[in-house]
Amino acid sequence: MKINETIRVFAMFRQASATSLIILLFISLSVSACGEQETSSQPEFVPAVQQMAASTHPTSTPSSQELTPAVRQPLKNTFTTTPEPTPRPTRTRMPLSQLQSMVTWEDAEMELRYVGWKTDFSKHSVPYSDIKRGGPPRDGITPVDDPKFETVAEASSYMEESEPVLSVEIEGEARAYPLDVLIWHEIVNDELAGAPISVTYCPLCNSAIVFDRRVDNDEKTLDFGTTGYLRHRDMIMWDRQTESWWQQIPGEAIVGEYTGVKLETIPAVLASWRDFENAYPGGSVLSRDTGFPRDYSRPPYAGYDSMDGRPFMFVGDLDDRLPPTERVVGVNVGGDVVAYPFTLLESYPVINDSVADTDIAIFYVPHTLSPFPGMFGSENPTVGSSGVFDPMVGGRKLTFRFDEGAILDERTNSSWSVLGEAIDGPLSGSRLAPVKHANHFWFAWRAFYPDTMIKIVDDFSD
Repeated sequence: MKINETIRVFAMFRQASATSLIILLFISLSVSACGEQETSSQPEFVPAVQQMAASTHPTSTPSSQELTPAVRQPLKNTFTTTPEPTPRPTRTRMPLSQLQSMVTWEDAEMELRYVGWKTDFSKHSVPYSDIKRGGPPRDGITPVDDPKFETVAEASSYMEESEPVLSVEIEGEARAYPLDVLIWHEIVNDELAGAPISVTYCPLCNSAIVFDRRVDNDEKTLDFGTTGYLRHRDMIMWDRQTESWWQQIPGEAIVGEYTGVKLETIPAVLASWRDFENAYPGGSVLSRDTGFPRDYSRPPYAGYDSMDGRPFMFVGDLDDRLPPTERVVGVNVGGDVVAYPFTLLESYPVINDSVADTDIAIFYVPHTLSPFPGMFGSENPTVGSSGVFDPMVGGRKLTFRFDEGAILDERTNSSWSVLGEAIDGPLSGSRLAPVKHANHFWFAWRAFYPDTMIKIVDDFSD
């Protein structure tokens, strides 16, 4: 067995113990000592493990023509009838400590990344050491490429009032994507109001983001899938046109032809089914009829958002200003990045603020369920949901307040929903323009925006 084959086999057990790694190293050392010869030609772009293997495998024993003249000359000792043995090249065994520093699970994983991929791996904007296997293979978490839809009335027969959905509206056409479907598939390649979009959700980061799938000045439309790899525990997507790899949270290609290109983000709001149903009775809903045998009434990741320790497989520093899985409203305006923890919003359900001299209004309601079931089969906890909006209506800035369970504007005393619609009062029917924002877990938001300012209760107390 060649050293590369040995490493590929053992790399598949990436979560094995340190003892397994030592076994891999001893086997690699034994293969090197046997002096097997690598005969296959090397590609122009050589993975680290192949380079190591080539450097530790000496070539075969030199022929007699390659030996020095002194070795080929007849022996001068006439009393010796048996010729002295031909000296063999000295093989120096590499110390185990040195081999261990050269052969790592990251090297072995890099080998596996090239298998079956047409990605241009010579182009990348992040260190490959930051990219980790998540478990399933490419598209092992299957995206929905042929989505089907139902009316709001049809979906109401099985949707719970507090069930979380991702609400997307483009040019007056609204659609709800239930998180109990997204949590199983993570990507839906769709089209809404004539715009090709990808609705994405990474359960590990609680990051629900909608992208416009068009690039190259809208001349090319991409289709996305899951690579099976993570960075900062956030999923890495791939496009089927160039097989470039895209980081979900920033929406940017980090490996391949499109490295450095960013997708346009489309505003979306995580809300309860009841709020969407009331706001968009004529809207559509992603159906559970996806063509895949999934029990969408039993979501995975039980108790996931109740964890207070280090998130599984997260590599990097944690910011202990907030618990890792605290939900935050993340806003990035002109490079100024601010996070509003849900614990703050529980005390102040309405916030009037400005970021980079841009006025925003944040609404929070407490009745939305978590997409993660409770531990030991208990019901999903209630975590609430939020929306962020431009407070301008008809050229006039509104200021909002929370009063006896209702969101009201100071100017007209109209009542507003968490989706930014006036549902009662003089401005009834008016809608606020949504502001791009996130409802991620704190550890995930901070990993990509380390300079985030956190707003606290003292910033809004009188």
